[in-house]
Amino acid sequence: MPYHDFTEMPIWIKAMNIAVQVFELTSNLPRTEDYGLTSQIRRSAESISANIAEGFGKSSINDKVKYYEIAKGSAFETKSHLYYGQKVGYFNENTINLLLEELNATIFEINKLKKALKIK
Repeated sequence: MPYHDFTEMPIWIKAMNIAVQVFELTSNLPRTEDYGLTSQIRRSAESISANIAEGFGKSSINDKVKYYEIAKGSAFETKSHLYYGQKVGYFNENTINLLLEELNATIFEINKLKKALKIK
């Protein structure tokens, strides 16, 4: 890897930005959602960058791929929470569209990263 630290990876930077955007998006949700949607979506969004970082720190390619796969799953989970939030009236479509595009781009980049590792 050409990176000395996971914080240099564009995919980690993108994932961290998603987590921050989700945090901001959920800051005005009702208090009744503190242990529901707010907690779930924040945890899944933060899990994307956390698992990319953990994968970066692993020595074996199989372990790296495993954590990148977990990060991808967390991205899909975050998408599901966004759709749920829209359906129950917490988020409007325009608000989440950009975030959904960023999640799709992140998933695409994770797939590319996994493929590149498997080729080595």
